Amino acid sequence: MQTIRSMFNPKCSSDVRLDGKTAIVTGANTGIGKETAKDLAARGARVVLACRDMAKGEQAASEIMREMNGAKVVVRQLDLGDTKSICMFAENIYNTEKTLDYLINNAGVAICPYAKTVDGYEMQFGVNHLGHFFLTFLLLDLLKHSAPSRVINVSSTVYAMGKIQFDDLNGDKDYHPVRAYAQSKLANVLFTRELAKRTEAQGVMAFSVDPGIVNTEITRHIRRPLVDIAKIFSFLIRTPAEGASTTIYCIVTPENEMFTGGFYKNCARADSCRAGEDDGTALKLWAASCHLLGIRWR
Repeated sequence: MQTIRSMFNPKCSSDVRLDGKTAIVTGANTGIGKETAKDLAARGARVVLACRDMAKGEQAASEIMREMNGAKVVVRQLDLGDTKSICMFAENIYNTEKTLDYLINNAGVAICPYAKTVDGYEMQFGVNHLGHFFLTFLLLDLLKHSAPSRVINVSSTVYAMGKIQFDDLNGDKDYHPVRAYAQSKLANVLFTRELAKRTEAQGVMAFSVDPGIVNTEITRHIRRPLVDIAKIFSFLIRTPAEGASTTIYCIVTPENEMFTGGFYKNCARADSCRAGEDDGTALKLWAASCHLLGIRWR
């Protein structure tokens, strides 16, 4: 079984060091985010754990520092469902960090009952896409200042099922949790493509990643029958550390081997579905996101 698992779950084997580098990982108190933060800290990076729940964030930081003597990790509060919280987080980063080499937009909610963010956006679209879109917008000057730098947007294999419902982005007319999740994950891929075009000249690269099917807390809303089916194909289910591998790959791989705006999975560049390569939709989504957030991002 272990041989079969290794076939479906490739790992990033790079030993690249990141001493002197600074990274922000959203949703770093658990799952893929925590494992990403742990790996970066082990490589010598200073890692900001951006967490909604400060108690859980502090616990994660303590665990990382216990495992790695000298690990440089700090916790900052960030609620991606609240634009005021995002603004406060960004202000704190500018006040405390001189550079920002890597922004890992990892946090997310999945297949949840209908709910809205503090600002009135459908929860999955609001957190998974708009929250990270706004965070990246606010931190872009620091990313440019620190160039060469990178933004990694964690998507999902489910993105291929997605469609951007421009006439119902908030799901007010017809909400379905899986459809809303797929839309938000497709938005991650399209945001990455458009961001890469706009920032390549400033030395900021952007990548979207598919971590695979990972056993994390994000699956808590998935119905029992699907969980039972997953057990049958358990060799396809990745641990959080395995799920973090492609994110790490996109951080440590040399620039000349990476394609900005690209979609990555299994520690390699991969073809995205047709919807994920629709530059017209990407541009339209960019404009709609700016309109919803009340920002101008040229």
